[in-house]
Amino acid sequence: MSIPKVATYSIIGFDPETGETGIAVQSKFLGVGAVVPWAEAGTGAVATQSFANTGFGPDGLQLLKEGFSAAEVVEKLIADDKDAALRQFAIMDQNGRTAAYTGSECFDWAGHREGRYCTAQGNILKNKETVEQMVASFESSEGPIAERLLAALDAAQAAGGDSRGKQSAALFIVQREGGYGGYNDRKYDLRVDDHKEPLAELRRLYELHQLYFTRPDENDLLELDGEVLEEVQEHLVRENLLNQKAAAYTDEVKAALEAYFMQENFEERWQDDDKIDPAVLTFMRSRRES
Repeated sequence: MSIPKVATYSIIGFDPETGETGIAVQSKFLGVGAVVPWAEAGTGAVATQSFANTGFGPDGLQLLKEGFSAAEVVEKLIADDKDAALRQFAIMDQNGRTAAYTGSECFDWAGHREGRYCTAQGNILKNKETVEQMVASFESSEGPIAERLLAALDAAQAAGGDSRGKQSAALFIVQREGGYGGYNDRKYDLRVDDHKEPLAELRRLYELHQLYFTRPDENDLLELDGEVLEEVQEHLVRENLLNQKAAAYTDEVKAALEAYFMQENFEERWQDDDKIDPAVLTFMRSRRES
């Protein structure tokens, strides 16, 4: 049987303040986001790699739901697995407690490190520092867990990364009602399936997600008058949403601006008063210059 040598490093992290659980991964493998990360809000997470058994994802989450500890889940998953020596995976429960497993026949360098509210694992790496730096980065960083996980991947790559190179990456974070409109728990589900620089592309997608799906700070909003109103109207005219500019923020201008917000998927940033999100104004300028 031919065994695919899948070079992968990943990290699972938990934020006890927000309840977010997330996984970030990079691999010399097509579409790693469809294989490695599994998570469910209020349950925990599983990262399965190195001759990955994707059944470990849903099975591991189910075992966590049934009350088994992360360590017990590891033992149950490998108990009857004839390829256990080739597997590598990690488990995190809903409180951030972890357990990880690296089979004795995983390709060097292979191993895992558990840290405070995180666990990092990798195989076919250039060195053990790749994994160690993920944990060090996560433990020493602050801010949103998404940015901490992305920073951990960057630290891993800088330390050595995959010995076979780079191809795909993913960021998967769950939080209760954290998805679009609060209708599901998938706060981030971003994937780079095939790219020369997957980590840079993953960060670009994350920044786009921030642009489209986060609410603006009310203190940053700009009044729609003077030069701001003039600039906004010029863009609306170019977009054929407004026939001519007005001297004030009229109902006609507002309707054109709202149509623009809907056209560009900026619903989360729409303001029903006479103000505009500066992030959208920056986006308008980028379209004018392109």
